[in-house]
Amino acid sequence: MPMRVAFLGPEGTYGERAAHSLMRLESIEAPELVACSGLRSVVEHVVDGRCESAVVPVENSVEGGVTAILDALWSYTNLSIRRALVLPIRHALLSSGSLDDISEVLSHPQALAQCSGWLARHLPRAVQLPASSTAEAARMVRGSRFRAAIADRSLAEQQGLQELAYPVNDVPGNRTRFLLLQNGEVSCEGDVASLAFSLHQNAPGALIQALEAVAHLGLNMSRIESRPSKRELGEYVFFVDVELPGQQKAESLERLTHRLKPLCEHLLHFGAYPSTVLE
Repeated sequence: MPMRVAFLGPEGTYGERAAHSLMRLESIEAPELVACSGLRSVVEHVVDGRCESAVVPVENSVEGGVTAILDALWSYTNLSIRRALVLPIRHALLSSGSLDDISEVLSHPQALAQCSGWLARHLPRAVQLPASSTAEAARMVRGSRFRAAIADRSLAEQQGLQELAYPVNDVPGNRTRFLLLQNGEVSCEGDVASLAFSLHQNAPGALIQALEAVAHLGLNMSRIESRPSKRELGEYVFFVDVELPGQQKAESLERLTHRLKPLCEHLLHFGAYPSTVLE
């Protein structure tokens, strides 16, 4: 049977494009891509076994971490990261009308935020409405002369829309990092490792001690992000990415987790994995 891979649907999303690229990098032929409605649903498809893998956005170079995915990674403790992919994001404004007619702009909230400056300059009176994905926004505006969608330009032909402007993202180097998630045993052979932890208590120096555990091993921390623990105000969960240089990647990761465990109330490590940047 082909590998089933969940992604944020419908067809035409950046998540689908990332899924195809990740499958090629993994040398997986003819996968069955399963479109899901909502990022939480994408993760749940791999957690409950409906799919063998899931492709999710975890971080954008403009808007930062994708909170729904960070929260899901902390909630479901059996998840591991197989591979990461950094995808350039170029948004287009698509519609069945003209730019002068547009009074509503639909897209995923992240895409709207990534284009907020362009919208303020060119469509300052247009109401911005969230959609579950960029591709769903393109479907919703089809046939409307006063609605436009921010989405991938390839959807213009697919949905019978006109491309009113391209690119409309504020930052030319806009990129999103996607993860290929699986359920079960983690790998320890990649160049990047991802971990998440909570501390025993909110006390002076507690976070510094955890970060010093990384520094003392001579490892570079390429990302740190916090999310509320959802238990009480002022209590946080921390997500970190650490680069693993050299040949002894598994040993470096084992030493790091050994140093962190006494300092943490909970510690999750999602494995070490390769990361690819597409241009």
